[in-house]
Amino acid sequence: MLSQKFYKTMSSLEQDIASLLRQKGLTLGVVESATGGLISHRITNVPGSSDYYQGSITAYSNEVKVRMVGVKEETIRKYGAVSSQVAEEMAQGGRKVLAVDICLADTGIAGPGGAKPEKPVGLFFIGLAHSSGSYSRKHIFGSDREQNKQDAAEAALSWLKEYLTGLKQEEKF
Repeated sequence: MLSQKFYKTMSSLEQDIASLLRQKGLTLGVVESATGGLISHRITNVPGSSDYYQGSITAYSNEVKVRMVGVKEETIRKYGAVSSQVAEEMAQGGRKVLAVDICLADTGIAGPGGAKPEKPVGLFFIGLAHSSGSYSRKHIFGSDREQNKQDAAEAALSWLKEYLTGLKQEEKF
C-alpha cells in the first residue's frame, strides 16, 4: 500500500492527466530529447499509469531521432535539431512507433553550453501529435540546466492537460 506521504507529494497535474486519459480512453507516449526522460518519469509516478501510458523513447542524438523516431534528416539540416519542425516530427514519429493516440515530444538547449545567437540556452520546443494533427510550442526558460529541464517537463505536461481538457470524446481516433 502506498503511503499518504506519496500521494501528498505527487503533483495534481499528473493525476489530472491520468484522469483525463482514462476518461477519454486514450493512450499516451513520449519522445524526449533535452528532458532526458523527466516527462516519462513524472507520468509514471502515478499509480496505474500503465492503463494509458505505453512508453517512451529518449532520442538524445540526431541519429536516434532519425533512425528510431522517423525525423527527416533534411528537417534537421534545414531547421536544426532544436526547432518546432523537429519537435512535431518527433511527436508524429513517436505516435506511430509507440502506437499511441497522443504523443508528446521535446527538443531543446538545457545548457549551460550549446547556445547560438538565434538559439539561446533555455530554448525548448514541445511537440504534440494526435489524430487531429501535430502542433508545437516554443518556450525560453532562463535558468540553469536542471531547472530548464524541470520547466520544460512542466510546460509539456501542462499543455497536455490543456489539450486533453479541450478534446471532445469523439476526437479519439
